[in-house]
Amino acid sequence: MAAFLLRRLAGHAVLAVLAASLAYLLAAAALDPRADFEDRAPRPPASAIDAELSRLNLNDRTPVLRRYRTWAGGVARGDFGRTWQGEPVNAEMWRRTWVSLRLLLPGAVLGCVLGVLLGAYAAVRHGRAADRAITFASYLLLAVPVFVLAALLQIAASEVNDLAGVRVFEWVGESSPGAGEGAFGALGGFGDRLRHLLLPTVTVALAQLALYVRYQRGTMLDVLNADFVRTARAKGLRWRSALLRHGLRTAMIPMTTYFAYTSGLLLLGAMFTEKIFGWHGLGEWLIDSITRGDVNVVAAVNCLAAGCVLLAGLVSDVVNGFLDPRVRVGAA
Repeated sequence: MAAFLLRRLAGHAVLAVLAASLAYLLAAAALDPRADFEDRAPRPPASAIDAELSRLNLNDRTPVLRRYRTWAGGVARGDFGRTWQGEPVNAEMWRRTWVSLRLLLPGAVLGCVLGVLLGAYAAVRHGRAADRAITFASYLLLAVPVFVLAALLQIAASEVNDLAGVRVFEWVGESSPGAGEGAFGALGGFGDRLRHLLLPTVTVALAQLALYVRYQRGTMLDVLNADFVRTARAKGLRWRSALLRHGLRTAMIPMTTYFAYTSGLLLLGAMFTEKIFGWHGLGEWLIDSITRGDVNVVAAVNCLAAGCVLLAGLVSDVVNGFLDPRVRVGAA
């Protein structure tokens, strides 16, 4: 199993390096950090602009491959360069990473767990009212873009606040000035953070839930009448036990691979969620940096995203090996 995971890790690492390199080259070729300096009033001299861009490794008049070598050498040492304002990318990136994690982890876990459970339940109730309701709801969620879903949740929360006469829901930023005051003063700052976290978490969870429900329902339907489930029933296991111990475990094996692919969609959805709800995380930083033409920040965030997808793939392989004995036997 260890040898299998090492081979998979090496393969994922190569893909992550290629993805990060392509992201830098694309950003360096497409973005124009010079425009921000030239639009300043008063406009700095051209020589000063060139000198500052060269210092930051952002000079578009320097060959892109030379800039890439400088950037890659810094990344190999753990240095992602500097922003167009001259600040180190590393410090700001790690600060915003924790903001994004506080938003993404609860939503991703909640969406994954509920999606698997609802998908399995819909398959067991195939053709009945519960199955039709879950299927319709999942299709509806899949058809609604994340930013539209976030806006609808904000509208619904605003209506609830108006009906209740107090601000039950908050959704701008992570906390409010003077947190701990007012109707929810007893909750303190921690309770205020939870209130601000609720709507963005639900947005992320619903987007993930819709994907997992559809896929889990399909894989579960494939194993409901499989020979190994019928054999377990013939040996005396109850229908529920046979489904949970044999059917659901087998149906979740393809989901482990699916998890690695949905991690990229999760990061994409987080960008819109952070921007809409005013969370100052990596997603918001990436969107703003693209607008400013900040190549080093765009490359750093994409490099970190590639690493996250690499980690998701490794976790997927571990869970797959745990669920499927054939993987462990083949790896040995």
